[in-house]
Amino acid sequence: MEWLINLFVTTDSIAHIVLLYAIVIAVGVYLGKIKVGGVSLGVTFVLFSGIIAGHIGFTAPVNILTFIQDFGLILFVFMIGLQVGPGFFESFRKGGVTLNGLSTAMIFLNIGVMFACYYIFFDTSNPNNLPMMVGTLYGAVTNTPGLGAANEALSSVFEDGKAPQIASGYACAYPLGVLGIIGATIAIKYICRISMSKEEAELEKEEADNDSVKPHFMHLKVTNSYLEGKTLLQVHDFLNRDFVCSRILHEGHVSIPNRNTVFHIDDQLFIVCAEVDAEAIIAFIGPTIEVDWKKQDEPMVSKRILVTRSSMNGKTLGKMHFSSVYGVNVTRVTRQGMELFASNSLSLQVGDRIMVVGPEDAVNRVASVMGNSIKRLDAPNIATIFVGIILGILFGSLPIAIPSMPVPLKLGIAGGPLIIAILIGKYGYKFHLVTYTTTSANMMLREIGLVLFLASVGIKAGAGFVETVVQGDGIKYVYTGFLITVIPILIIGTLARLKYKFNYFTIMGMLAGTCTDPPALAYASSVCSKDAPAVGYSTVYPLCMFLRILTAQLIVLFFCG
Repeated sequence: MEWLINLFVTTDSIAHIVLLYAIVIAVGVYLGKIKVGGVSLGVTFVLFSGIIAGHIGFTAPVNILTFIQDFGLILFVFMIGLQVGPGFFESFRKGGVTLNGLSTAMIFLNIGVMFACYYIFFDTSNPNNLPMMVGTLYGAVTNTPGLGAANEALSSVFEDGKAPQIASGYACAYPLGVLGIIGATIAIKYICRISMSKEEAELEKEEADNDSVKPHFMHLKVTNSYLEGKTLLQVHDFLNRDFVCSRILHEGHVSIPNRNTVFHIDDQLFIVCAEVDAEAIIAFIGPTIEVDWKKQDEPMVSKRILVTRSSMNGKTLGKMHFSSVYGVNVTRVTRQGMELFASNSLSLQVGDRIMVVGPEDAVNRVASVMGNSIKRLDAPNIATIFVGIILGILFGSLPIAIPSMPVPLKLGIAGGPLIIAILIGKYGYKFHLVTYTTTSANMMLREIGLVLFLASVGIKAGAGFVETVVQGDGIKYVYTGFLITVIPILIIGTLARLKYKFNYFTIMGMLAGTCTDPPALAYASSVCSKDAPAVGYSTVYPLCMFLRILTAQLIVLFFCG
């Protein structure tokens, strides 16, 4: 049995290190699935299983733990950046500006309450107390990337390797943070006297669909005498509305029109346009009718084609000249589950599904040009990920000298890769970088990075955790963390309702997104039949994730030096 004992006690062997991480992560993931009152801690329980392992002496060399911790953090934040990148800038449109403004205010309120608790409840002469409160802050708002960013910034401030184990404060505040976010959200309902059924009815009336991109289909009869003898291009330019005419029935024959197709009175058209433009197009061309498209000279087919060829990435539909070159029309594009109107200015991205209408052989030619290979999509674009990480590390390592700061400001291994990933997710196609990854691939890489980070932090913090909690200020971290969680939510949630009149379910999603807290979003979604919580969450999540990571480093570098 000596080989088995050595496997657990020889801390510098590869087998021991792999076994350590496997046990900590597996136990943490399984325990994280246990629900109390319908709420679970999820993979964050890996942190607690790591703390237990570290406390009983089941550990590994510090340099190994630090490497795995930092690599996991880089992988985690980079995959988050790739995910939120495409919607990062769009999130500021319409009501998103106000929602993001409220979320930003809540983030700074969290920081303000943290500093108030620090000055009221803690000994400010102890240099370890403020860093520990930073850990408590990020446990209170359930934001693990912020903990990672703060940890990394502390390593540059405490260069002798004696940085406090702020994961202890995080671990103390996290459980009540999860419950506090949900509880404070429920409290807003009673403070503002909100009726859930009325809020549902409001959503029924509004039905927050974006009619400027949602495709609308209609059959029209040409009755406007002005259109006699005019080409499709002339009609399109005169009307100044974007639409696609995918089929035309003229004198009993069906064909696929192109820009030079001539319109005649009584022609019957199949038009696809944005919902917002439908009324104007009907008024200009003619009334809607029922059409039998079976009277055609050659078989016409409608087929969804998958864009999988990387050379198509970033090309606009207008530059592809589908009707003139291929004899087909593209009517709509499906991207990440959402249908978009196929306007000429819309840029294709790998992973898009385009609806193509035309003769079967022409449609097949377009399919070969687009790729249309599901197998190719399943292959991960791993080069883009590591090119992005290289750029992120370089960008995060740039020193920015700021007066009165003890060390130059660096975005570090958390902030740098995050910003680069957001930019690549949004603009990568312009540099021929294929950023598409399946949702499952993104989640897998992100979760692997997260559990490696949490396990490493927990194991390192485990040795002194009991002393911190039982003999130290552990109880203070619990109740100050609860104050950091609840006070800003009550203020911002009430303000969003009473002043800005947002729907309660949108507010629930916004608050969950500001804390980047999936359990709170899951609760909001369970009490609402609409997608308003998810819309509120996704609107503020990108900016909040960025600000949580950035402010973590700024607090440490400015105030913990």
